[in-house]
Amino acid sequence: MSEIGYQTGGSVRSWAGLTAEINETNRELQWPQSLNVFDRMRREDPQVKSVIRAVTLPIMRTEWAIDGTGCREEVTRLVAEDLGLPIKGQAPVAPLRTKGRFSWKEHLRLALLELVYGHSFFEQVYDQSTGRTRLSKLAWRPPRTIREIKVARDGGLEGIHQYDVEQLIPVSALVAYVNEREGANWIGESLLRSAYKMWLLKDRVLRIQALTAERNGLGLPTYTSAPPAEGAEYEQIIAWADAEIARGLDIAKNARAGEASGASLPNGASLKFLGVEGDLPDTDKPIRYYDEQIARAVLAHFLNLGTETGSWALGSTFANFFTDSLNAVAQHIADVTQQHVIEDLVDKNWGPTEPAPRLVAAEIGERQPVTAASLAQLIQSGAVRPDDKLEDFARDRFGLPIADVSTRRAAPVTPAAKEAA
Repeated sequence: MSEIGYQTGGSVRSWAGLTAEINETNRELQWPQSLNVFDRMRREDPQVKSVIRAVTLPIMRTEWAIDGTGCREEVTRLVAEDLGLPIKGQAPVAPLRTKGRFSWKEHLRLALLELVYGHSFFEQVYDQSTGRTRLSKLAWRPPRTIREIKVARDGGLEGIHQYDVEQLIPVSALVAYVNEREGANWIGESLLRSAYKMWLLKDRVLRIQALTAERNGLGLPTYTSAPPAEGAEYEQIIAWADAEIARGLDIAKNARAGEASGASLPNGASLKFLGVEGDLPDTDKPIRYYDEQIARAVLAHFLNLGTETGSWALGSTFANFFTDSLNAVAQHIADVTQQHVIEDLVDKNWGPTEPAPRLVAAEIGERQPVTAASLAQLIQSGAVRPDDKLEDFARDRFGLPIADVSTRRAAPVTPAAKEAA
């Protein structure tokens, strides 16, 4: 019943080995050159930056919580405190201090860099000074610092080596977020990989567009000399023509616009700014097309609506596909964190038989808005019965203060209740 086949021949000990695992044929996108390419794409191109923000910001903005259903209160509270997240269904409790504490938002921001580079590794660091094993931090290990990825024969991760660090960071101390991993490919695939060709072509067209504007935008100064004097000898005409050409070239090169600008020309000479005859190449159309394809690579079609293709009336249709992809990414982040952070934390404190709470993210996209009117209708219809958790949720949703039982007043008697009495 043991495993017979394999996914890799052994440890991936070099960038050449990594290249063989991911089957990347483009030299520009082979490690470690790909890091520079993806950094350039996200820092220099506004459309690429918009695409990345469109994917990452909704995931960071959505509500993350710890669901303790079926778990002991002590276990759920420890996990929630260490991750700095609220417990689902309970009023959020702010920590006494935030300085030096683990930040889920910062961790999530760095974890989502797997979409840029293909992977993002973290090392688990714990604190046992309080008698319990508490999560101190998840230390990010940037892709540029990794020199070796050790992979088992079955494709499982064994650990990573960093430059200037001899000790292996074992998989038991790692949290590995890898985008679209296949087999033993622990580098993953960048979200920008399919947009690379469009970005490269767009960059070239932009350079041509800038060069076209520079060469032809203001016209070319052209000097026409006056005719030579009548009756002059041939040698004199040749010498005069050479001097006139040199003087005209100097006038054309120094032609400027300004308050004190001007040119002095002899009778019969002229200085003109000549533009390009005919139409210049239309570079705007291919640039718009490349932007559209870059957005299409992540299903973000709506980034181009109203400008290049379609209208905003199609936004809801396109947004549904996009939000589905965002929910899939959020679920992937939650699954990895559940397996390699939360369950590891529970195992270290209570053992592998203790039920572990789950990390859940609120669904991204269209949901029924929570309003006072909708809550009232649900309660009046009997679909929802009020309780303390519902009150805590409503107070948090509408920005109201947390309920204080010691100062709570009796509910006012409504006219309907008086008539019933």
